[in-house]
Amino acid sequence: MNVINKIGRRKTAVARIYLKEGNGTITINDKDYKEYFPLPTLQYVVNQAFEITNTIGKYDVKANLDGGGYAGQAESLRLAIARALVEIDPEFRPPLKAKGLLRRDPRMVERKKYGQKKARKKFQFSKR
Repeated sequence: MNVINKIGRRKTAVARIYLKEGNGTITINDKDYKEYFPLPTLQYVVNQAFEITNTIGKYDVKANLDGGGYAGQAESLRLAIARALVEIDPEFRPPLKAKGLLRRDPRMVERKKYGQKKARKKFQFSKR
Protein backbone atom coordinates (compact mmCIF):
# COMPACT_ATOMS: atom_id res chain seq x y z
CA MET A 1 0.00 0.00 0.00
CA ASN A 2 1.30 3.41 -0.92
CA VAL A 3 0.85 6.68 0.96
CA ILE A 4 -2.61 8.29 0.80
CA ASN A 5 -2.74 12.10 0.83
CA LYS A 6 -5.98 13.80 1.97
CA ILE A 7 -7.14 17.21 3.17
CA GLY A 8 -9.67 18.18 5.85
CA ARG A 9 -11.05 21.59 6.79
CA ARG A 10 -13.02 23.09 9.70
CA LYS A 11 -13.58 26.83 10.30
CA THR A 12 -10.18 28.28 9.26
CA ALA A 13 -8.15 25.15 10.14
CA VAL A 14 -6.64 23.02 7.38
CA ALA A 15 -5.24 19.51 7.90
CA ARG A 16 -3.10 17.84 5.23
CA ILE A 17 -2.39 14.20 6.09
CA TYR A 18 -0.30 11.34 4.76
CA LEU A 19 -1.70 7.94 5.80
CA LYS A 20 0.16 4.64 5.36
CA GLU A 21 0.20 1.19 6.95
CA GLY A 22 2.12 1.06 10.19
CA ASN A 23 1.82 0.67 13.94
CA GLY A 24 -0.59 3.52 14.76
CA THR A 25 1.68 6.52 15.35
CA ILE A 26 0.04 9.90 14.76
CA THR A 27 2.49 12.76 14.20
CA ILE A 28 1.24 16.34 13.95
CA ASN A 29 3.67 19.08 12.90
CA ASP A 30 6.59 16.80 13.95
CA LYS A 31 5.08 16.22 17.43
CA ASP A 32 3.17 13.29 18.90
CA TYR A 33 -0.58 13.94 18.83
CA LYS A 34 -0.86 13.51 22.62
CA GLU A 35 1.69 16.28 23.05
CA TYR A 36 0.04 18.50 20.41
CA PHE A 37 -3.51 17.93 21.79
CA PRO A 38 -3.12 17.61 25.58
CA LEU A 39 -6.89 17.49 26.23
CA PRO A 40 -8.39 13.97 26.24
CA THR A 41 -11.50 15.17 24.39
CA LEU A 42 -9.41 16.37 21.45
CA GLN A 43 -7.40 13.10 21.46
CA TYR A 44 -10.72 11.23 21.28
CA VAL A 45 -11.83 13.37 18.31
CA VAL A 46 -8.58 12.56 16.46
CA ASN A 47 -9.00 8.79 17.05
CA GLN A 48 -12.75 8.71 16.39
CA ALA A 49 -12.52 7.53 12.76
CA PHE A 50 -10.15 4.71 13.72
CA GLU A 51 -12.44 3.59 16.58
CA ILE A 52 -15.54 3.48 14.36
CA THR A 53 -13.77 1.39 11.69
CA ASN A 54 -11.86 -0.82 14.22
CA THR A 55 -8.48 0.11 12.69
CA ILE A 56 -6.71 1.45 15.80
CA GLY A 57 -2.97 0.76 15.50
CA LYS A 58 -3.03 -0.24 11.82
CA TYR A 59 -2.12 3.04 10.11
CA ASP A 60 0.47 5.77 10.64
CA VAL A 61 -0.61 9.37 10.17
CA LYS A 62 1.71 12.28 9.44
CA ALA A 63 -0.25 15.53 9.52
CA ASN A 64 0.45 19.19 8.81
CA LEU A 65 -2.04 21.43 10.63
CA ASP A 66 -2.42 25.11 9.89
CA GLY A 67 -4.80 27.87 10.98
CA GLY A 68 -7.67 27.93 13.43
CA GLY A 69 -7.70 26.84 17.06
CA TYR A 70 -7.22 23.48 18.73
CA ALA A 71 -10.82 22.29 18.34
CA GLY A 72 -11.01 23.27 14.66
CA GLN A 73 -7.66 21.62 13.97
CA ALA A 74 -8.71 18.39 15.70
CA GLU A 75 -11.97 18.22 13.74
CA SER A 76 -10.25 19.00 10.43
CA LEU A 77 -7.79 16.18 11.17
CA ARG A 78 -10.70 13.82 11.90
CA LEU A 79 -12.30 14.64 8.53
CA ALA A 80 -9.03 14.05 6.65
CA ILE A 81 -8.46 10.69 8.39
CA ALA A 82 -12.05 9.59 7.64
CA ARG A 83 -11.63 10.50 3.95
CA ALA A 84 -8.37 8.55 3.77
CA LEU A 85 -9.92 5.46 5.41
CA VAL A 86 -12.78 5.50 2.88
CA GLU A 87 -10.23 5.57 0.05
CA ILE A 88 -8.47 2.54 1.56
CA ASP A 89 -11.67 0.52 1.98
CA PRO A 90 -15.09 1.64 0.63
CA GLU A 91 -16.72 -0.65 3.26
CA PHE A 92 -15.84 1.98 5.90
CA ARG A 93 -18.08 4.59 4.24
CA PRO A 94 -21.51 3.64 5.73
CA PRO A 95 -20.45 3.63 9.44
CA LEU A 96 -18.39 6.83 9.05
CA LYS A 97 -21.21 8.55 7.18
CA ALA A 98 -23.77 7.48 9.80
CA LYS A 99 -21.68 9.15 12.53
CA GLY A 100 -21.28 12.31 10.38
CA LEU A 101 -17.50 12.08 10.01
CA LEU A 102 -17.50 12.53 6.22
CA ARG A 103 -19.37 15.85 6.32
CA ARG A 104 -17.39 19.08 6.24
CA ASP A 105 -18.85 21.29 8.98
CA PRO A 106 -19.82 24.51 7.12
CA ARG A 107 -20.19 26.75 10.21
CA MET A 108 -17.86 29.74 10.06
CA VAL A 109 -17.48 32.92 12.08
CA GLU A 110 -19.84 35.61 10.83
CA ARG A 111 -18.05 38.78 9.80
CA LYS A 112 -18.35 42.06 11.72
CA LYS A 113 -20.60 44.59 10.00
CA TYR A 114 -19.99 48.30 9.56
CA GLY A 115 -21.89 50.47 12.04
CA GLN A 116 -22.24 47.63 14.55
CA LYS A 117 -20.30 46.53 17.60
CA LYS A 118 -19.90 42.91 16.44
CA ALA A 119 -21.46 40.63 13.82
CA ARG A 120 -24.98 40.98 15.26
CA LYS A 121 -24.60 43.19 18.35
CA LYS A 122 -25.54 46.82 17.73
CA PHE A 123 -24.47 50.00 19.48
CA GLN A 124 -26.88 51.18 22.18
CA PHE A 125 -29.86 53.02 20.70
CA SER A 126 -30.65 56.47 22.08
CA LYS A 127 -34.00 58.04 21.27
CA ARG A 128 -32.96 61.56 22.43
